[in-house]
Amino acid sequence: MTRRSGRETISRAQFARAWADAISGTSYVSMSRGELEACLRVYTERLADELVGEPFTTCASYQAGADLVELHFTDSATLGRTVAHLAGLPAVCDLPGADTHQLRVGRMQGAVADGFASALRRRTLSEQDGIRRAAMVAKAEVEQALRASEARFRAVFAGAPIGVGVGSVDGQILDVNESLQRLLGYTAQEFTQRNVSEFIHPADAASVWQLYEQLVTGGRDSFRVEKRFFRKDGEVIWTNLAVSLIRDANGRPQYQVAMLEDITERRELQTKLAYQASHDALTGVPNRAAFTERLERLFAAADDETRVGVCFADLDGFKAVNDSFGHSTGDALLTAVAERLDRVASTAGGLLARLGGDEFVILVEDTATVAQTAAVAEQMLAALDEPFDVGDHTLVVSASVGAVDRRVAITQPTELLRSADAALQASKADGKGRWSMFNHVRAARARFSSALASAMPAALADQQFRLDYQPIVELDSGAVAGVEALVRWRHPTHGLLAPQRFIPIAEETGTIVELGTWVLTESCRQAQRWRTQGIAIPMISVNIAVRQLVDPGFFDDVVRILDATGLDRTRLQLEVTESAVMVAPGRPLDALRALADLGVRIAVDDFGTGYSNLAYLRYLPLNGLKLARSFAAGIHTDGSVDEKIVTALVALAQSLQLSVTAEGIETSQQARRLHSIGCDTGQGAYFGAAVSPDALSRCTVAEWR
Repeated sequence: MTRRSGRETISRAQFARAWADAISGTSYVSMSRGELEACLRVYTERLADELVGEPFTTCASYQAGADLVELHFTDSATLGRTVAHLAGLPAVCDLPGADTHQLRVGRMQGAVADGFASALRRRTLSEQDGIRRAAMVAKAEVEQALRASEARFRAVFAGAPIGVGVGSVDGQILDVNESLQRLLGYTAQEFTQRNVSEFIHPADAASVWQLYEQLVTGGRDSFRVEKRFFRKDGEVIWTNLAVSLIRDANGRPQYQVAMLEDITERRELQTKLAYQASHDALTGVPNRAAFTERLERLFAAADDETRVGVCFADLDGFKAVNDSFGHSTGDALLTAVAERLDRVASTAGGLLARLGGDEFVILVEDTATVAQTAAVAEQMLAALDEPFDVGDHTLVVSASVGAVDRRVAITQPTELLRSADAALQASKADGKGRWSMFNHVRAARARFSSALASAMPAALADQQFRLDYQPIVELDSGAVAGVEALVRWRHPTHGLLAPQRFIPIAEETGTIVELGTWVLTESCRQAQRWRTQGIAIPMISVNIAVRQLVDPGFFDDVVRILDATGLDRTRLQLEVTESAVMVAPGRPLDALRALADLGVRIAVDDFGTGYSNLAYLRYLPLNGLKLARSFAAGIHTDGSVDEKIVTALVALAQSLQLSVTAEGIETSQQARRLHSIGCDTGQGAYFGAAVSPDALSRCTVAEWR
């Protein structure tokens, strides 16, 4: 036995040996133990190949069940132990316990049961045909052979392992064998006092008794059906019922012979396997397969005006429950959540299913309006408001819900689920603990963002990004103080994309680290190139994202880039956002301090709109502050609120010996006023937009102003 990926695997020979152990002694067979094990090894090979085969079929499973009967394993215990043993088949193939393989194993178990039952039925029917022939021969024999024929018939009749009864064409029971007496619990005398019509089960289909009427009137000679019977003690059993008509010498109906085989165990096994295949093992609610099947049936039966609603829920922070309290507590919480959501679904006349993990979905059929589905979404959130008492813990959870309501005629099941999932992601993006109805515009944006996220790594490799540079000008002299590097994406389909279109996506996916390293490298290389060309650009300023700042290799990357490009460290300025500086304690701040010690300038970008503790600024390795561009827009009259805020921020910066850059300057009036307040440098459309390196090289200070 070996260990792989945390799971135990066994060889096919071991599986066959264990199978032989399980069924030995359940039926009388003439095979030796070695012969049995060799035989089961062949079936193990076939079933293992079938489990992983594509396309998946259950032919080998069905044949294996049938062959067991041919080998004379006819006892129900053989089938039960075989089906139970097949549950371990994935270990032979070293497969994960995914829903797909569990479903396959379930189908294979059902196929084995069907093959076994079908072969056993054929065997029984063969015996039944023998009985029927014996009955016909007994009546057709000449007078002198009647006694001998009757004896043969009686021997078969009495010794048959299945229940046999003989009745008149009007349904009066004339005789029964011991097997039938044991099967239904009545004595022979009690049977002969009853009519066949008294054994009608309330759930019998009308077609069963139509077949019976055709038989006793001579319209057909036999029929076979699966039918339920009440035993004398009230228990219900399932039987395979075969009824044949016996005619007299003139061909007129004379007797009917009924043969009953008990198939209750097989039916129960089939029912159990069907339930397991369609229900979640943990919570007991329908699973993804059952939900998908129900949805597809709804679409198949719907007309053009039928509407359907789907509410897709995902628990917020469920992973933290598992990490903090263990998976057993997490499982108990999921079960409790399922119970509450199932009540919501039942009230709405819908179906709750668990799709996997902490994802649940409610299907609302035949909705009248979008508001009906919206109400279900609200009820799902409300159902989770109350804390959950799970073991020794009281847990408070919330969920995000995405809802969609649409006419069946204009959608497909897969599209409906995608829309519900898109609405769910929108709910999570809005802050969790809420619900959102599907919005086409927002979904289109989400698809666009997803496409950009997928394309970004390849875009970096294909050099689709470029840098433009915007001048930073001294407000008192108009001299160039430096430039800020701004990245653009030359997308092959969507054209030139501004940073606000893709930088947030890069930060969310983590690609910002690789992209930021490229921007820093190219910026330092370009700054050094200007220096060798004799172009006076005193400083180059580069934005640093939070993900870069917290990356363990950030300090080493900056030093490596400076060394590789040869750029003077005092000519590089790193811009970090106000929120990044305030929420990134420890190692990131240590990296900034170390870089500042090397001479690299550090500035806080977009200052004045965050939530910083201003007193904390004096402990940071800062050289300057860059005021948010919204302040410049508000500098239009003396004494405005924005002017007062800027005045206070400048005074704060000056007290900390920090330079101040005003962003977003668009007019000369704003430039003069910000200079009079005390801002050192400015940046904005008034001085020039961001341009390519070559275009910036050709500009003069006068052109910037």
